[in-house]
Amino acid sequence: MERDMFDTMTMTKVLGGVCGTLLVFLLGGWVAETVYHSGGHGHGDDHVAGYTIEVASAEDAGGDVEEGPAFAEVYAAASAADGEGQWRACSACHALEEGVNGVGPHLYGVVGRDVAAVDGYGYSGNLIAVNDVWTAEELNAFLENPKGYAPGTAMGYNGMRRIEDRANLIAYLDSLDD
Repeated sequence: MERDMFDTMTMTKVLGGVCGTLLVFLLGGWVAETVYHSGGHGHGDDHVAGYTIEVASAEDAGGDVEEGPAFAEVYAAASAADGEGQWRACSACHALEEGVNGVGPHLYGVVGRDVAAVDGYGYSGNLIAVNDVWTAEELNAFLENPKGYAPGTAMGYNGMRRIEDRANLIAYLDSLDD
């Protein structure tokens, strides 16, 4: 009889501990939501941040923003060998073998190829509307910010920030075909 009471009490304590922990997490989430957001409780347009961080713009700094070197200069010095290392990020969705499509179209011969030229692959209309041919310059602009280059594109990649990395990758892709 004593053993059954001990088991029941133990289970009650465990259940109480789990419920108490859940209550603490829910309460913590509510407090964080209250501290960091003001306004209504919905998640629509009326949801406003509770604080604003002011950032100085280029005009406030009193000078022009220095642009990096032109892509043509960087591309002229690009290394296809270094670009092969950049390819790893692309290989998750693309293949290098002609006619083999993954989530994205194959990239064999992409430099100089018409956009939407891969048979059997359904391109997003937004990408087709932006460009006709994948020149090195167009690939550079697309790889820097795919969603900014072709808003609504199905490509989920966030972009490659360094111009040298983009130039090396494009040089690698261009070296694969004749």
